[in-house]
Amino acid sequence: MSSSRQAILWLSIFFGISGLSSASEIDVTAPAAEIGHGLVQGYLHDQKPINSVVFVPVPPEKDSKLQAADDVISRDTMKMRGSARWDLASQDAVLSFPKAAGIFQCSLGMKITEKRTPALYRLLQRSLTDFGLATYPAKNAYQRPRPFLINGEDICTPNEFELLKTDGSYPSGHSAIGWGWALVLSQLAPERAEQILARGRAYAQSRIICNVHWKSDTEAGMSVGSAAFARLQNNALFQATMAVAREEISQKLGGDVDQKACEAENVVLASGN
Repeated sequence: MSSSRQAILWLSIFFGISGLSSASEIDVTAPAAEIGHGLVQGYLHDQKPINSVVFVPVPPEKDSKLQAADDVISRDTMKMRGSARWDLASQDAVLSFPKAAGIFQCSLGMKITEKRTPALYRLLQRSLTDFGLATYPAKNAYQRPRPFLINGEDICTPNEFELLKTDGSYPSGHSAIGWGWALVLSQLAPERAEQILARGRAYAQSRIICNVHWKSDTEAGMSVGSAAFARLQNNALFQATMAVAREEISQKLGGDVDQKACEAENVVLASGN
């Protein structure tokens, strides 16, 4: 998530994008207010973002054993360049909707669309902002350089190079979002929790494969996603939307996934995640 997006998010919180006070007064499937760059107002828009700098560890120092471990993992993933796993990591990088709604469809066993599963779609769309914003207190505090700035190698989304090079690496915003979504979906569909959580972990791994994050970035990002998920449990609108989304899943309103495509995805993930 770029620094320009960060600024928009902070402005939206402090300068008046507000919702109704009671979940009963609002349609949980209604489109949320746009705050720019494809982002919409999160559920926690009226609160300060959780202060991730307090609870995530300090990132590894240069020449430390922890950084050396990050270096090894980063080098090992370079062999995936040009592979099907690299291609999947490139797809995982896209967090714009409607495409982002399909990231977990295979692990969930159901499509997620704005038309057929509006509550579930809105849940992912709005919570993205909450999970991503929660990483910025730590990002801004540490401003850790991203791997591609150190190793000089390619990234899987070259069009984002200029944005990413000025956006702190630690913690990973994508990992916070992907793991947060995995927690949301595994709570809604506990019978598929293992598959969903495995996909959430693989999603974070995609950021390492893309050469835009260190492993420790993704681990910290997943911790931030968990913390934001915990805070969302106290939000009435989030819980109301979860209830409707749970019903959409129980009735499989999204429709069946493409089984061949999902089998192919599983093969790719098994080859190196």
